[in-house]
Amino acid sequence: MSTPPMERREFLKFSVAASGGLLIGLYLPGASKLAVAEARSGSIFMPNAFLRIGTDERVTVIVNHSEMGQGVYTALPMLLAEELDADWNKVGYESAPVDPKYNHPVFGMQITGGSSSVWSAFEQYRNAGAAARAMLIAAAAQQWNADPETLRTESGVVVDGTNRKLRYGQLAETAAKMTPPAKVTLKDPKTFKLIGTPVKRLDTPEKINGKAVFGIDVKNPGMLIAVVARAPVFGAKVKSFDDSHARNMPGVRKVAAVPSGVAVVADSFWQAKVARDAVRIDWDEGEMHAFSTRQMMQHFREQAKLPGKSVRRDGDPDAALAKAAQKIEAVYEVPYLSHLMMEPLNCAVDLRADSCEIWTGTQFQTVDRAAAAKVAGLPNEKVQIHTTFLGGGFGRRATPQSDFVVEAVHVAKAAGAPVKVVWTREDDMQGGWYRPAFLHAIVGSVDASGNPVSWKSRLVGQSIFAGTMFEGMMKDKGYDPAAVEGVDDLAYEIPNLAVEYHQAEVGVPVQWWRSVGHSHTGFATECFVDELAILAHKDPYQFRRALLTKHPRHLAVLDLAAQKAGWNKPLPKGRARGIAVHFAFESYNAQVAEVSVTDGKVRVHRIVSAVDCGHYVNPGIIAAQLEGGAIFAASAALFQELTFENGRLQQTNFHTFPVMRMHECPEIETHMVENNEKSGGIGEPGVPCTAPAIANAVFAATGKRIRKLPIRVTEAV
Repeated sequence: MSTPPMERREFLKFSVAASGGLLIGLYLPGASKLAVAEARSGSIFMPNAFLRIGTDERVTVIVNHSEMGQGVYTALPMLLAEELDADWNKVGYESAPVDPKYNHPVFGMQITGGSSSVWSAFEQYRNAGAAARAMLIAAAAQQWNADPETLRTESGVVVDGTNRKLRYGQLAETAAKMTPPAKVTLKDPKTFKLIGTPVKRLDTPEKINGKAVFGIDVKNPGMLIAVVARAPVFGAKVKSFDDSHARNMPGVRKVAAVPSGVAVVADSFWQAKVARDAVRIDWDEGEMHAFSTRQMMQHFREQAKLPGKSVRRDGDPDAALAKAAQKIEAVYEVPYLSHLMMEPLNCAVDLRADSCEIWTGTQFQTVDRAAAAKVAGLPNEKVQIHTTFLGGGFGRRATPQSDFVVEAVHVAKAAGAPVKVVWTREDDMQGGWYRPAFLHAIVGSVDASGNPVSWKSRLVGQSIFAGTMFEGMMKDKGYDPAAVEGVDDLAYEIPNLAVEYHQAEVGVPVQWWRSVGHSHTGFATECFVDELAILAHKDPYQFRRALLTKHPRHLAVLDLAAQKAGWNKPLPKGRARGIAVHFAFESYNAQVAEVSVTDGKVRVHRIVSAVDCGHYVNPGIIAAQLEGGAIFAASAALFQELTFENGRLQQTNFHTFPVMRMHECPEIETHMVENNEKSGGIGEPGVPCTAPAIANAVFAATGKRIRKLPIRVTEAV
């Protein structure tokens, strides 16, 4: 099922409504009936859609982004609590319901992605906290018959000049009757007490004591479990199926055809899974039955020999190349990749005649609700999504087609009962929506002094926007901007530079993967910069420095990473270093990888990462995200590849698509550049540099260039 495109007018309407910052209104959609009743009675202070303060002193921050490990259930409450002057020990969080009040200020819909949660909410949540603080001060002034200008707040209390104190909970009823201020003054960053500090995460206790509810944990009264037999080849359709054995197995309640395949509904997961495997299905495999990634990449190589859609052109790269002292050509390949969340996909649905409730870990609430409503035959407002914790997302749980949610609603219709659809690890890996495979053909040259004079990139790969509601973003450009991000804005000062793109038409469903286009452009560009440096007989770090003189923030992270890694210091025998720098999601990252190669096996011993993400909220979360990003990217660089033969994916589980194990993990250091620039993203910028830093280190250790991922030294050039 495809989701209808969002009209530009509607997008702008959502954007304007959401970007207002402070959203006033006592009624908070999705709040418990008790909370709403208490708010109406005045015993709970609910000044806006993002905050609730009870007479018990509890401060609840409603978070409009999904928590998938990246820390928004802590970072966003920190923003609000800072301006509120709340007692951090009394601050909690709650997941926002689906409602336009919680739309992303830029994207105009409820979504978590693009490493945008914190920077997009930076002013929004601070405004919400500041407005509530002003109302609490006004309430205290009324009780004391005092001038509000003479009062101050600190750690959950309002204080006057004589040190009289009123706790926020004591002021809740009075404050609830106050008129929200039309305008608030935010704190000077120099006075911040919470923002910029490594406070402990609010969601950690629940995850330790087992109270945290992920989608896979959801248990509702009368709920059955379903497992779906999906097509072995993308685009295949069920011709017929024999469920005579499966439907008589223990616990099985129903076997039914659904658009995605055949669903088996049972009392337990294992009963559903075993019965699913017993269903015999005759498939019409369609056009993809002979698909091979080997043949696809060969076709990509042929396409790369031809001119593509022009993305960027500075100077005359062809003329400069013809006159250059030396030139070099390289072709880089990256494979399809699975998101491989630790929690496989799942979705619970309670579908009734006049309502539909959904429990799932989603990154895409607005779109998922609209898609579910269409299948259920209900208006949007009759569908409610309860966003659980996400056991990883990396983009997979933000599918424009809402595939796993739509499927679950279809299964619920067929089951006629509350049902939870659970994907096995094999289902999850083989279910599509991968990071697209890409090929980069690059040619560059240097003059007699070793200075680069030309660079020409030609990319071939699938679009993640084509066929989705985001296809309109390609209209003016004529190409998918996500396919070329990271090379279209290449910061290196090369006078003659061109970027071209061939949009490949392949039947494998693809979408964003952590760091999106930067995941492959970072690898190709940073490896090729190294190749130019060696061609010019220059140090790779110094070579980059000379090309970034007009980009101080690039230089700052590059220098910091090199300094902390001891770039010029000797290493133990057999070890070597590689370096990379990249700009993505409004943040700058540089990494130095230290590796050794023994019998063709690469061991990464150390990664030093430097980041400039502007004005940050919690340095502990930033370190965790960069460490996680490096491990995520290193796993892909060293081990991961999805391949197809005869239309069938060859990889099924961790044994054929490994992740880095604890004993393989390098020592990872994170260093931050301090400044007061606008906040940038942090969940994804730590990914693009890892693969090229490792690949460049492998060259330094072995003299062999890595131009294809995953890294196989025996195939290097």
